[in-house]
Order: sequence, then C-alpha cells, then structure tokens
Amino acid sequence: MKRKLEDLNLLDDFLFGSMLTYPDTGEAFARILLRIILNREFENLKVIPQKVYYGSDTEYHGARLDVHAEGQELLTQKNASFDMEPETDSRKEAVAALPKRVRFYHAVIDTYSLESGKKYHAIRDVAVILITPFDPFGKNRMVYTIRNHCVEDTSIPYDDGALTLFLYTKGTEGNPPEELKQLLKYMEHTVPENAVNKELKEIQRMVDTVKENKEVRLRHMNFLEREERMMERVWEEAWEAGMAEERVNTERERKRAEQAEEQIRKLMEELKLPGI
Repeated sequence: MKRKLEDLNLLDDFLFGSMLTYPDTGEAFARILLRIILNREFENLKVIPQKVYYGSDTEYHGARLDVHAEGQELLTQKNASFDMEPETDSRKEAVAALPKRVRFYHAVIDTYSLESGKKYHAIRDVAVILITPFDPFGKNRMVYTIRNHCVEDTSIPYDDGALTLFLYTKGTEGNPPEELKQLLKYMEHTVPENAVNKELKEIQRMVDTVKENKEVRLRHMNFLEREERMMERVWEEAWEAGMAEERVNTERERKRAEQAEEQIRKLMEELKLPGI
C-alpha cells in the first residue's frame, strides 16, 4: 500500500535515510540517536548514508548499510564505526537470518576498516544497531545486547570491539533508560505528541523540515513509482510462471491420456475385443 510522505515514521527506510542524507539534519540526527542509544557522546562524527561495500569479486556478496557513521568517543578518544538501520521485515525466515546477517555486516566493515600495513589494534570498534517493531528473540526485551565472550568462563576479558544491539520498540522486560523508551516509541509513531523531551522535539523539527522539502518529496514520488514498477514486474513474472506451470500440467495430462488410451488398445487386442 502506498504511504504518503506525511504519514511515514522513522522506522520507514525512506524517511530514515532522508533524515541522514539531508545536509541540515544528517549529522545532528545521528548524533542524537547514538547518544541516547549508547549513552555516550561522540565527536568528529562523519555520516555516510547507505554505505555500499562491494564484494571482492562478482561472485561474492556485498552489503548496503543504511547508515554508516564514524567518529571518536569523547571520553576515550577511541575510533568507532556504527551501522544503524530500522528493520521491519518480520517474516519468519528473515528474522531467523538476522544473527548471520549482522555477523556478515561486522565482517564486511572490519575488512574495509584496516588499511594495508596497519596493526590489528587499529581496527575500529564496530556497533551494529537494528531497530525493530517486532521482537527478534521472543523475550519481550527492549534491548538485546550481543557481545562475544568465552563460554567456559564469562569473567575472562574478551574485548574484540564488536557490539550488536537489537532494539525492540515495544519491549517491556529489563530496565532500559526512559530516554530510550521515549525515542523508540517516537520512532515507531513519529508524531508531534510523542516528541516528549527536548531532543525529540529537535528531531521532530528535523522531520518536519525534511518532509516539507521539495527535493525529498520528488524523491519519494520517484521511489513510489519504482516500487510500483517492481510490484508490476513481480506480478507479471508470477503470472508467466503460473501460465508456464499450467502449460506443463496440460502437457502432462495429455501424455497421461495418450498412455491410458494406448494401454486400453493393447488390452483390447490381447482380449481380442472389437475396437471402439
């Protein structure tokens, strides 16, 4: 179903991406999200919307990250990379694949973050953050924090710099900060009445600016047209596949009828019955 630009929320890929590509909102929007989600301040933040990592060969899978950001943590001065994206595909097979998809994202980002000749300690910390309106693990938690650790003894320090966060907008278990609850509710239902604190009001101002921009509105119209053409193509391919299957079935039935007729003729000849 087509949705007007005015009706989109921040879990919609188009609006989320537009917020980060728009020159006056991109860095500020990413900075607010990271501060609330990670409870840390970052400086020298560089936002690269829809970062594309191509496979090393045409046979290998690449990755398109909705929002790739790089910066330094203010207190530790550690370099870090972030991938943030909303994920609304709640199909069973898509949800089951999320852990391996995230593993792939980490691997691809790491591959491109270490320059030739650099030592391994130069690899940036990486946080992959997926924001979902469905519960990816069925435990009703708002925050699922995933890190690598030693299974036999979890007290052993194992800081490989890899962090994954699954944020479920409607989760109630655990004790997430109030700011995060407010942010996730606002992202799922992006309306002024849900902008209940200073930073969300600032995001709402950015949302209004982006939605009113003529170029963004034109891109959204083009996006809807491409989406409609893709759906038409899918229906055409499905119809053609159905017709092809129908032709195969018709041919199969024809052959079966011919075989049955031949068997009847042979049986009649054996029994020396008159033909029909």
